Amino acid sequence: MRALDRLHINDKLEHFAAYAVLAFLPAVHERKWFIVAAAVGAVALGIALEFGQLFSGWRDFEVGDMIADAVGVCFGLASGIPLRSTETARTVLFGE
Repeated sequence: MRALDRLHINDKLEHFAAYAVLAFLPAVHERKWFIVAAAVGAVALGIALEFGQLFSGWRDFEVGDMIADAVGVCFGLASGIPLRSTETARTVLFGE
């Protein structure tokens, strides 16, 4: 966390990137029902963590973070799902 703080990256971008990865990984490989469950779960996790910060006393609740999380999930799905067909095509054509 300290290393990330030294980079001076906008926290919304950090939220976006983290949740994009959370959605991308299952989107590339898992079954459709699991992808949907993981995406819904990731968005729910982002919302729950923001509400949990209300009780921490030292973290801030921000709706913008929840939006960045949800947009990151959408981006992760949008970039991961097309790679599934690329992987399938590569397997069929080249036997990889």
